[in-house]
Amino acid sequence: MAQPAIDPGVRIGHVHLKVADIERSLAFYRDVLGFEVTQRYGPDAVFVSAGGYHHHIGLNTWESKGGAPPPPGATGLFHIAILYPTRAALADALRRLRAAAIALDGASDHGVSEALYLRDPDGNGVELYWDRPKEDWPRDADGSVAMYTRPLNLEALLRA
Repeated sequence: MAQPAIDPGVRIGHVHLKVADIERSLAFYRDVLGFEVTQRYGPDAVFVSAGGYHHHIGLNTWESKGGAPPPPGATGLFHIAILYPTRAALADALRRLRAAAIALDGASDHGVSEALYLRDPDGNGVELYWDRPKEDWPRDADGSVAMYTRPLNLEALLRA
């Protein structure tokens, strides 16, 4: 017998990343993306957030100081996804990335969302995205969500 679905109020609260260099990671997550430091945990860990939450992202070097990214073909994290509240906020993120000369791996319109894909200094995948209102999501004839992947027009996003 199938188990009931998970409670719909469940959310993913934070991600904790192993990084090689705390200051280098802060230069990305704090100085480029704009997260605020909420706490340093000695010299080997720092917590950052948006809006005063205790932490959305933990960065630590407990097992990874000076380490290299995982090799291609290894298991592990594909990417973290950072949800922006509006299209204009995502456009601001794109402006920040361009000002810091950070290259995108890709940019996609998924129908339900628009997303920017890139790598942090440790090679971790990062998705920056905003969700369209649920009533605007593309649907199949039976009402199920019909996501797709199309190129995102970055110049149109910047005009948001």
